[in-house]
Amino acid sequence: MPPAPSSASLPPLPAPPGADAAREALAALRAEVGKAVVGQDPVVTGLVIALLCRGHVLLEGVPGVAKTLLVRTLSAALALDFKRVQFTPDLMPGDVTGSLVYDARTAEFEFREGPVFTNLLLADEINRTPPKTQAALLEAMEERQVSVEGAARALPDPFIVVATQNPVEYEGTYQLPEAQLDRFLLKLTVPLPPREQEIAVLERHALGFDPRDLSELKAVASAADLAAGRRAVAQVHVGPEVLGYIVDLARATRQSPSLQLGVSPRGATALLAAARAWAWLSGRSYVTPDDVKALARPALRHRVGLRPEAELEGATPDGILEGILSAVPVPR
Repeated sequence: MPPAPSSASLPPLPAPPGADAAREALAALRAEVGKAVVGQDPVVTGLVIALLCRGHVLLEGVPGVAKTLLVRTLSAALALDFKRVQFTPDLMPGDVTGSLVYDARTAEFEFREGPVFTNLLLADEINRTPPKTQAALLEAMEERQVSVEGAARALPDPFIVVATQNPVEYEGTYQLPEAQLDRFLLKLTVPLPPREQEIAVLERHALGFDPRDLSELKAVASAADLAAGRRAVAQVHVGPEVLGYIVDLARATRQSPSLQLGVSPRGATALLAAARAWAWLSGRSYVTPDDVKALARPALRHRVGLRPEAELEGATPDGILEGILSAVPVPR
């Protein structure tokens, strides 16, 4: 008796109802964000992919490249509840998750929700708070719930964390541990804009643009569009050769002489999820190796650890991943 076919070898399923409308809405979302944030299209696309995958994002960039504005604009264009936490050295876990507060009127303790009870949480400068408070986000990010005094409280859906960190200032910061880095679906770098885009930024400010006032932005997509998009992404076909390619890339990181920490199976599944979302956003019902290559660096750069000697030689995670992408055979 022949073996049952795997899900990877089955033909793609028909698109669920509302999939095309959801794709159009998310395309409009990227355009709407562009009204407030000049350039940064790859970062906006990465955030949309994370929303479709129910994943979290680590944004890295120098101060002043509109990281906070980007997330605020995204929430406004999606009509999602948004909260921001400025991480500081004295921030306590309860300041993020919430805590029990004694109510003298009822003589009972009641739970007061923290800012984590939202759809889109901006954890600003997450590397400025001690590991104890950083770890308070672990359960929320992975389990989508908060436990206080033994009682679990579910977080809203959708819920994603977008954390920012400054890559050039290390005084008074606490490096994120590997266990927490692995909870982020993508690590996106926010570069300085080229000259033409920087001129466009100044022109907008000269015409009266106020980054604190986003009232002119329209909500062009909704949580329902995200839900429809997620259902469609779940039906994107992944052939066995593409699955093998993702595994070969992950295994190559574990064998690289420049890396002391390679990509875990969780990292491989993150790359798979991101590639499926990108394929669907591109209008296809199947994943190609090019989709995998396009998402490999943002999905894996924070999951690998350089050896000290490689760092001394000026190697970077992106550079090592680029070499691996060039060396691992691409399926045809």
